[in-house]
Amino acid sequence: MRFTTLTLLFALIMAIPAFGQDISEKKIKKHVSYLASDKLKGRGTGTAEEKMAAEYIAKQFKKIGLQPKGDKGDWYHQFGFKKSKDPHGNIDESAPQVYSQNVVGYLDNGAENTIVVGAHFDHLGLGYDHNSLDANPEGKIHNGADDNASGVSGVIEIARYFAKNDKKEAHNFLFICFSGEELGLVGSKKYTEYPTIDLSKVSFMVNMDMIGRLNAEKRLMVGGVGTAPDFVPVIKSAKSELGIKTDSAGIGPSDHTSFYLKDIPVLFFFTGQHSDYHKPSDDAELVNYKGSKMVIQYAAQIIENLDAKPKLTFQKTKSKEENTPRFKVTLGIMPDYTWEGEGVRVDGVTDGKPASKAGLLRGDVIIGLGEFAVKNMQDYMKALAAFKKGDTTQVKVKREDKEVISPVTF
Repeated sequence: MRFTTLTLLFALIMAIPAFGQDISEKKIKKHVSYLASDKLKGRGTGTAEEKMAAEYIAKQFKKIGLQPKGDKGDWYHQFGFKKSKDPHGNIDESAPQVYSQNVVGYLDNGAENTIVVGAHFDHLGLGYDHNSLDANPEGKIHNGADDNASGVSGVIEIARYFAKNDKKEAHNFLFICFSGEELGLVGSKKYTEYPTIDLSKVSFMVNMDMIGRLNAEKRLMVGGVGTAPDFVPVIKSAKSELGIKTDSAGIGPSDHTSFYLKDIPVLFFFTGQHSDYHKPSDDAELVNYKGSKMVIQYAAQIIENLDAKPKLTFQKTKSKEENTPRFKVTLGIMPDYTWEGEGVRVDGVTDGKPASKAGLLRGDVIIGLGEFAVKNMQDYMKALAAFKKGDTTQVKVKREDKEVISPVTF
């Protein structure tokens, strides 16, 4: 066949991935701005405002053209539980049940197997559940824009992409937004215990939690890559401007863990912690919407590439907890989990904690703690395990092109 200039131009246009056209930054901002508005009072699990958030998500699923896949033929997967009553997670058995719901939509392609895409939509409410990092949290609205209105926007926009494109995928899709994540992955645990689809037919699950703060280096953490043999090759072959950092473990502090524990391969997308994490300051105006769009585009590309493969094979992985030493003290920093250099980079410092009193700053890279060299997160945790409350030592950091040593008391 002879190629004219016009034919060649058309071929080049068709070769460009369509994600940029189909994932809407404007819609991402709309979702986050509503879910993280003061009107919803932090979307505390079981509250009327969290129910408003659930209704918003269900409305978006309906507009997209998904089918409801709740437990009564509607959009909601209902559950109840007793909430922890103290900072240590002890449950008061006399406490009344808390009732909430997951929001579940289904794209039926008539396929044998299904891909699950999820994110939690609850947050800390008004700060009464002992999980805020604010010094005086009670009564303050914790809007949770990054955690996790950003992830919910990803679920909605990926659902829109797969429901509206012209291609019929090789898998069905289940899109689910979980409640109760902040209280112990409750909603995802309840769903995997009482599912509305056959979990043995799930090829893999994708979880998006805190995808709204892509940094200047454009680093994205992708967890769970060791849970199926196909994940790493697909991630390596995907085209993206993002700097991808991978972690093999299937267990982590978010809802993909509930699926991994049911022997389902999982992927976890996360742009990293920051100084507003679990504080009232996690607001919509701080979200990097352009960055969120890039992450969602990348997730859609990975899902589409994996859709072309047969049902994935599950692999067990070693969890970080198995290798993590126990420690009785904290330095009071937010580590930058996307950091790929030597040491532990500080992404945030908590007021009043040892790091703050020692003068540590965001951007410092911890390279030593006492007599311990710190080359990675595991070294850092081993060092912490050597100290007890009241101990004084030195912390060594790299600050720009200098090394700074400061005394620190736990």
